[in-house]
Amino acid sequence: MNETQVNALRQELEAAKAQVDALNAELDETNKGVVALYAELDDKANQLGESLQLKSRFLSYMSHEFRTPLTAITSITHILLQQMDGPLSPEQKKQVEFVRASAVELSDMVNDLLDLAKMDAGRIAISPEWFDMVDLFSALRGMFKPMLTQSAVTLVFEESDQMPKFYTDDKKLSQILRNFISNALKFTREGEIRVGARRMPEEKVEFSITDTGIGIAAEHLPTLFEDFVQLDNRLQKRLRGSGLGLSLSKRFAELLGGNVGVESELGKGSRFWVSIPLHFENAAIRDSPT
Repeated sequence: MNETQVNALRQELEAAKAQVDALNAELDETNKGVVALYAELDDKANQLGESLQLKSRFLSYMSHEFRTPLTAITSITHILLQQMDGPLSPEQKKQVEFVRASAVELSDMVNDLLDLAKMDAGRIAISPEWFDMVDLFSALRGMFKPMLTQSAVTLVFEESDQMPKFYTDDKKLSQILRNFISNALKFTREGEIRVGARRMPEEKVEFSITDTGIGIAAEHLPTLFEDFVQLDNRLQKRLRGSGLGLSLSKRFAELLGGNVGVESELGKGSRFWVSIPLHFENAAIRDSPT
């Protein structure tokens, strides 16, 4: 190899080394950018975590503080409606019933907010137990009976003798069904609401609440289970809520290993359903009582 070839090779090596040095410098700059980006992401994540904690603490504090006066209002209106201190005129009774209904509705909203705060903070616990569907339906029937004494709506529970015992959190399941039934009662002025259950494949059961109410337009169905969603219609404007009942029902169903859904046609009624496993899978199943 002559000197000319050696010089040419030396120049190529120097050019390659310069290119490698430039690539290393560029890689170092990229690494610094990545490190800075991770640091910024960590900072944003910490800020988000702090914001979520503040929100949860605020909602929890507000909910607890509201409960005492709401309980007092509900108790006082109950005493007035019992006319223990003397009779009420028809107009007075109407106004007191309105106050009581408003207090109950606000109390439900407070409970929804408290559940939301607990869920965001990861403090919702699942406590599965063995229970029968007939007991669940009996409790729900007794709960809603006072609301139907002067109503044009009939609440029907379709019980099945073929349903086995459940092993799941009956309180969470009951809250889902209460939310669905309460929603149906709000938007069904006459007719009936049917509550039923059926076995599904893969050891699941589907509970459904079918009403003959005002129904829901198709464009509203995809967002119905999102937080704070309220439909824009004449009856909804008269009957306001927190917009959290259906969202919380979805979250509770997911905690139980299931899901929720809705089928509806405007002017013809709705069918809400929740499907959950017969046996909650994320806990050791104790022996079924005999």
